[in-house]
Amino acid sequence: MIEPMAQTTPKRRPDWAALLVAAGLLALGALVAWDASRLGSGGAYARIGPQTIPYAIAVCLAGLAVWTAIEAALGEFPQREQQDKLPILWIVGGLVVQMALIKFAGFSIATGILFAMTARGFGRVSIPKALLSGFLISAAVWFVFARLLQLTLPAGPIERLMIEGAKLLATAFNPQAGPAA
Repeated sequence: MIEPMAQTTPKRRPDWAALLVAAGLLALGALVAWDASRLGSGGAYARIGPQTIPYAIAVCLAGLAVWTAIEAALGEFPQREQQDKLPILWIVGGLVVQMALIKFAGFSIATGILFAMTARGFGRVSIPKALLSGFLISAAVWFVFARLLQLTLPAGPIERLMIEGAKLLATAFNPQAGPAA
């Protein structure tokens, strides 16, 4: 009698990307624990103070790191598809451009360019429409945060036009007040 051959599945190699993620999780957990150790102990009554939750988060991050490392070493993660690098380059490029321009061009222009480059990364091809949309949305966000909530965001030419327009509107509706500061 011929016995059927036992089918063995080839053992998968360790997932090095997942091991890198595990190392990052462990490093983040260590950083959170170190930062928590610098906080005061507080909580004289219940022994729960400002260190408690950060330490709990650090322990959870370390646990996730160990779990991820075990799964990665056993090769238990599913195979990932090959990623298209061009969209990632568009988005990262947009972030770099925003960081380079935000101080000089202002929030609306820099963030509008980031919006357009991110839209391009996600497959939108009309850069002019994406730029216009990005500028308008960013200008509205700047107005809400900088003028209504009084937070400091970098102002560029678009923001200065909005400030001058707001001053003109304030003067038009209240002529006795004079130019607003």
